[in-house]
Amino acid sequence: MNNQCLLEIEGFDIPHQSIYPVFFLMLFVYLVILLTNVGVLVLIITERSLHQPMYILFCNLSANDLIGNTVLIPRLMSQLLSSKRYITFVECVIQAFCSHTFGCASHLILTIMAFDRYVAISQPLRYYSIMNTRTVVKLSLCAWGVSLAMIIILIVLNLRLSRCRSVILNAFCDNASLFKLSCDDVTINNIYGLFVAIMMHIVSMGSITITYVHIFLICQMKKNKNLNSKALQTCATHLVVYLVMLLSGFLSFILHRFPVNPDIRKLAYILFYVLPANFNPIIYGLKTKDLRNKLVQIFNRKVSHL
Repeated sequence: MNNQCLLEIEGFDIPHQSIYPVFFLMLFVYLVILLTNVGVLVLIITERSLHQPMYILFCNLSANDLIGNTVLIPRLMSQLLSSKRYITFVECVIQAFCSHTFGCASHLILTIMAFDRYVAISQPLRYYSIMNTRTVVKLSLCAWGVSLAMIIILIVLNLRLSRCRSVILNAFCDNASLFKLSCDDVTINNIYGLFVAIMMHIVSMGSITITYVHIFLICQMKKNKNLNSKALQTCATHLVVYLVMLLSGFLSFILHRFPVNPDIRKLAYILFYVLPANFNPIIYGLKTKDLRNKLVQIFNRKVSHL
């Protein structure tokens, strides 16, 4: 087979009468993701007062959510309206590459955000000298660089395989779906895929756990009510975002490797992309004082001009 061959995507088994309601629901979800995440990006880029290290990390998170969902949701919507669900092998590889890069980058960006919060609480007077713009840009580039490098290896391991099947047993393309197209020995692919997933979880969970334990100990030693309140607000916001991503990702990872209802497995994997992208800008927008104040100012300015 050549790399331009068509692959059939299994997709969802949706009753005919439910196709359009599901389509418009997905359209609504995607528009919300676009509106909120693009809004956060534009607000942070255009407002000079928000050109701070923490908000650069917010931009990374929003950009990642936009990329991850843009390669997924429009394709799913088009498949709903089509009786023939086909995708070229090249498009499938690109979708798998983007989807896994999204996953890796999410873990690493949230890990950097946890470190940022730790420095802000433990070293408030030195925060801007430690977490300056240059440092945050370097950390962000490292997060993207590591993610891209690991996923390039993942995809290259798939490209070396010959293919004897042409059906993607999923609603979209990912690593496991790609190597299941082959009749070759895929042990290396499976091991490396598990290694990447487990390592990302260990790095993010370990780093965030250690960070929060240190923050808790600092708050206990200083017994400062203002510090405790600040720590609770910033850490709770970050923790909610991380847990949403972690739980949805862990569920999809487990369901992909054990026999369960195929539609439940596919839905769980899609939620890994959709839930964080919807929650992140809302949670950070409402819980971050500077962002919230800027949104209120812009809203009041627009209302006064009416």
